[in-house]
Formats: sequence, C-alpha cells, structure tokens
Amino acid sequence: MRKSVFKTLGIILIILGLSMLISCLWELSYRDLNYNALESLIISSSITVFFGLILFFSCFKSKISNISLRDGFSIVTIGWILMTVFSALPLYLSDLGFSYTESFFEAMSGLTTSGSSVIENLDIVPESLLFWRSFLHFIGGMGIIVFSLALLPLLGFGGVQLFRAEVAGPSADKITPRVKQTAKLLWSIYISFILIQTFLLYAQGMTLHQAICHSFGTIATAGFSTESDSINSFSISIKWTIIAFMIISATNFSFHYYFIAKGKFEYFRDIEFKTYIFIIIACSFMFYINISYLNTDRSSENIEIVDFDHNSTISKNLKQDKIIESPITDAVFTSVSLLTTTGFRTADYEEWPGLSKVLVFVLFFIGGCAGSTTGGMKIIRSILVWKYLVSEVKKLIHPHGVFPVKVANKTVSDEVVKSTLGYYLFYLLIFFLSAIIISSTGQDFETSITAAAVSIGNIGPGLGSIGPADTWSQLHPIALWVSSFCMLLGRLEIFTVMVLFSKTFWRK
Repeated sequence: MRKSVFKTLGIILIILGLSMLISCLWELSYRDLNYNALESLIISSSITVFFGLILFFSCFKSKISNISLRDGFSIVTIGWILMTVFSALPLYLSDLGFSYTESFFEAMSGLTTSGSSVIENLDIVPESLLFWRSFLHFIGGMGIIVFSLALLPLLGFGGVQLFRAEVAGPSADKITPRVKQTAKLLWSIYISFILIQTFLLYAQGMTLHQAICHSFGTIATAGFSTESDSINSFSISIKWTIIAFMIISATNFSFHYYFIAKGKFEYFRDIEFKTYIFIIIACSFMFYINISYLNTDRSSENIEIVDFDHNSTISKNLKQDKIIESPITDAVFTSVSLLTTTGFRTADYEEWPGLSKVLVFVLFFIGGCAGSTTGGMKIIRSILVWKYLVSEVKKLIHPHGVFPVKVANKTVSDEVVKSTLGYYLFYLLIFFLSAIIISSTGQDFETSITAAAVSIGNIGPGLGSIGPADTWSQLHPIALWVSSFCMLLGRLEIFTVMVLFSKTFWRK
C-alpha cells in the first residue's frame, strides 16, 4: 500500500479528532457540567489527532495528487473503519459503562447512518455525547471522503477516484466537471437543509439541542434521537416536518441542485423518483387501512376500571387512546422512515397486525433514491432488475426477438445489468449468511433475519427483540460485530469493501 494512502488517512483522522471538540463546546454551554463526558471527549480528540499526525508526518514527503482507483478503495474502506475505531472512544471512555464492542457498534451505526443503538436510557446520557452521536450522522451522511474533497484542495485530481469509490451506486455521475466542485455543491445543499430544518423544528417547540440533533439524523437519513421514545415525544406538526425532510433527503441530490441552482423541476421526469413517491403512497395507505382495522377492533374492547389498581387501568386507557390518536400520521411516518432508511419512529409497529409486519420487512430492503444519503438496495436497482425479468419473460415467448432493457427510454448496457444483478445476489447472500451467524448466538428467527436486514440496509430498528421500542443491548457481542460489518458493507455499497478481500486487488 502506497504512502499517499496513509497520509490521506492521517488527514481524515485529524479532521475527525478536531470535530470532537465541537461536542466539548456544547458541554461547556451547560451550567451543569458533566466533567467525565468533557474529559472523555478531550482525551478521545487528543488520541485521534495524535494517531492522525503520526500517519501524516510519517508519509509527509509523499504526494497525494495522483491517487489511483486502488488507492481510492483502500482509503474509503480503511478510512471508515479507522473513523469508527476512534469515534467509539468518547462513549467508551465515559462513565456510562459501555464495553468497547458496544461503543464500536454505536459509532459504526452513527457513521453509517444506521441509527441502531445499544443505549437503553437516553436520559442518563450527557447532552455532549448525544450531540456526538448525532454529529456522526452529519459526518457520515454525505461521506467523510466527499467532506475531505470539499475542504482539502491538496487532494487534487486524485480525488476523482475517491469520489467514485465513495459514491459507488448506479448514479455516481458528477454534477460538475470537477469532483471537488461537485463535493462543495453537495455539501452546501446538505448543510442548507440541516439549517432550514433546525430552524423549523426549533420554531415548533424543540430545544436547540433537540432541533440540531434531529436535523442531523433526518438529513442524513439516520435515526439517532435525543429521546428514548424517538419522535413520538413530539407534536404532530414536528412529525410532519420530519416526514417532509426525510422525503427530501432520500431524493437524488442532483435534482435538488438543478432545482435550487438552475430553477429546473426535474423530479417527476425521473422514473426512480416517481416510483419512490408511489411506494410511499401505497405503503402509507396499506398501513393506514391495517392500523384502522386494529384500532376499530381494540376500541370495541371493554376495559374494566378497578379501584385498587386505578393507576394501571388508567395507563391502559391512555395506551388505547394513543393507538387511535393518529393512524394517518403513524402510517405515513413509518412508511417514509423505513423506505428512506431513516429509522425514526412514532409507533411501535411490533403491535401492528401481520400484514403490516410483512410490509415493514419488505421495506427493510428497498431503500430510497440513488444519489441521496439513504441506504438499502436503492429503488433504481429494483426497477432495473424488474425490467430485466420482464425482458427475459418476453424472450421465452419470442425466442428470436430482441428486447433490450430500457430505463427512461434509454437502453441499459449488459454490463450495467450484470453488475446490478451481481449486487442484488451479493446483497442477499450477505443477508442470509449474517442472519445465520446472528441466529447461532441464540437469537430467535424474527430477530436474526431482521437484524441482518436492517444492518445491511442501514435502517436501525427491526422486529423481534430489536423492535422500534427496544435496543440492541441484549445481543451477543458476536452479533454486534457481525451487524457492524454489515452496516459498513451497506453504507459503502458492498463492492467497495469486498474488493479488498480479492487476491487480484493486492497484486501489483
């Protein structure tokens, strides 16, 4: 591996270490200082910057302006792993009692914008560490490599290889001819959305800390909340504001650029976006019908009020009222949150009927639009696979006919079709293997398959013992490490990571 790779990794660690100090400033803004949290952040920052400086100055004379494709894959994958290793330190060094495995899992979940958490009670976590968790979403949302491209001109033209490795999906086209300019445009849009949403959430009643953290989680399509009850702790207006920004964040950012910079409303000319909106409407409608049936069934139940257990009876009535309260909001919010792989919640869909649970499981795999911060398989891949299947059926009926695969009236090359099918098969293979490993640690069937699905899809809550009202704290350490690896694979589109395990990659 060339020295330029180590030098670039050193720069990334220095940036990461310095970013920890932002959380320190947040802690200092509170009158009731948590000195242990402050100390853990300062020590973690120092350690991260120290190792970054070692990598940087040990390869100081090497030039990084001519990064090759192989170097790009190495920097992206190893960079994400190193960032997770050091990002786990603030939580691990705090007095919250988390093991390094749990801290690593939490950091990987934050950087990969998954939103899965091992923290059972967020009320005991200092605001500075809650901010750091959410800030990891901010860093990982558009990718630390694109972040480096936007700020570090010394990467030069070699940055193109980093951009290709980071944006490995079917829509990696650059908006502008220069990748550095593209990165700056993407980040300017990204930050603008965060600022706008922060203002709106703050105006609707959130504290500044809550507004910023939830904006980080929404725009990055992640899922860490500052509240144990997630978005269910807030008003309906806040829920619908978050719904709107989740939809925006899982849309191809190039369309946002065309609309903001050039005034072109290109959204509904794109087959992927139209399919995206259709899935949201269809799933929301099915959830609503199913939930309404559940509410009607439950509202017909008689609840007896017993004097000697008055408090318990009142809580049951309140729970029943809450189920009936906003089925439309819960249906739409759950559809959007799962499809966009954000993972916020307003309802415990573990209590929903079987049809809704099956639909939830299907949404674990789809994902949002390519070119966005979302995870999952991406809708455009599913469209391409569907059109390929239709083409194959036509060939069975008319063996001598020619039926090219077309998307948006453009013929898709066989190479792209094969790579998409390969990605699909690889995705499913990793899903099955990881589910088997997780189940071998003692987890039940429902927990095992959904843990694998939401990990590789970067979604967050699953079903079973890792449902929306639960955490991942009860999982075996092996299951946490497997899930962490799946999160990394999903965030970097699988092949960026798996190519490093190829013998061909390491041959000179």
